[in-house]
Amino acid sequence: MHKNDFNTVMKAGGIWIVTEGSGRSTSKHTSQDEAWKETRRLARGAGTEAILKGKDGKVLTRNNYGHVSRMSKEQ
Repeated sequence: MHKNDFNTVMKAGGIWIVTEGSGRSTSKHTSQDEAWKETRRLARGAGTEAILKGKDGKVLTRNNYGHVSRMSKEQ
């Protein structure tokens, strides 16, 4: 995980939080959907990756809003 990526994770009490790669909590939400929307918005604005983790902590999906390298465009 890159230090500037944004994550959606569930914490105790059913609260979904959005965290920056540093682990700092950015916002709290009562639903996974709300938190995931905010995660994608923040990642898009920062040009990084949005990562959604399930209740078990495993990655469910990720959206990359970063720059695509020239090498991958040519392939």
